[in-house]
Amino acid sequence: MAQRGGPAMLPENPFQDPALLPPPRPGSESAALDAYNPFESGTPPPPYQAPAAAAQPPRRASPTEPRNYGSYGTQASAAAATAELLKRQEELNRKAEELDRRERELQNAALGGTATRPNNWPPLPSFCPVKPCFYQDIPVEIPADFQKTVSTMYYLWMASTIALFLNFLSSLAWFCVEPSSGSGFGLSILWALLYTPCSFVCWYRPMYKAFRSDSSFNFFVFFFVFFAQNVMYVLQAIGIPNWGFSGWILSLIALRKNTAVAVMMILVSLSFTAVAVLGIVMLKKIHSLYRRTGASFQKAQEEFAAGVFSNQAVRNAAANAAAGAATNAFRAP
Repeated sequence: MAQRGGPAMLPENPFQDPALLPPPRPGSESAALDAYNPFESGTPPPPYQAPAAAAQPPRRASPTEPRNYGSYGTQASAAAATAELLKRQEELNRKAEELDRRERELQNAALGGTATRPNNWPPLPSFCPVKPCFYQDIPVEIPADFQKTVSTMYYLWMASTIALFLNFLSSLAWFCVEPSSGSGFGLSILWALLYTPCSFVCWYRPMYKAFRSDSSFNFFVFFFVFFAQNVMYVLQAIGIPNWGFSGWILSLIALRKNTAVAVMMILVSLSFTAVAVLGIVMLKKIHSLYRRTGASFQKAQEEFAAGVFSNQAVRNAAANAAAGAATNAFRAP
């Protein structure tokens, strides 16, 4: 059996059934009350001390009980979702307005309403005696898949124009430092006046019309002219003396005579180099797009023939030539 008087009751037989053991002795708080005998003396009973409450395990939420993840995170996620929905809605509205405008423009063109689309390029003020020569609206006339390419080519043309203007200024500065470079200064004026309109008409407009109407003939014109233009871009970046281009060679020569003029020429050389690199990259990109459109040299020949014979001036000239040849044949003895 268990021994009494120790700090704890230890069973003599550890294999004995616990149900057959006597109940354990109470704690020290209740032991004082058990040992108290009110008939032995008049001392008051010891004060009662409530047993310490047993520590309860933490309550775990049931699987079906809703969890509170905090109101701040919920409000932040809801605000982010609302902002994203508003942004998408604005984008859809903008695209819908663009599609409506393009549809109206196409309907006007189909109904012969070209008078409602006056020329808008170059954008000149109304009081200017020279009026715009072309109509250009990339979001309306160019398909959505090619709008970025056409816009990049337009920016390339503007960059080349700005580079030619800076080349004129640097050539003027170099002419002030080196009076013997008058021929280069004169050529810089010629290149600025010649390349600016010719590049727009000879390679930008054919490229624009090629993407607008999927024209094989205009693609071939663009590739031929723009390849020659890229060759000129490279020559501009090289900067051969007395050619009118403030490229790298002329910049190094100017560096030994005047630092300020050399710095200006180096900036122009960087501009020419950037234009040349972008021109080569865009030429390769447009050629890859051209191969995907299904265009061919045969289609270009057919378009050229159809365009020539559909021209009223060409038909009148051909008719007059045929009538003159027939009259001369009848008059011949």
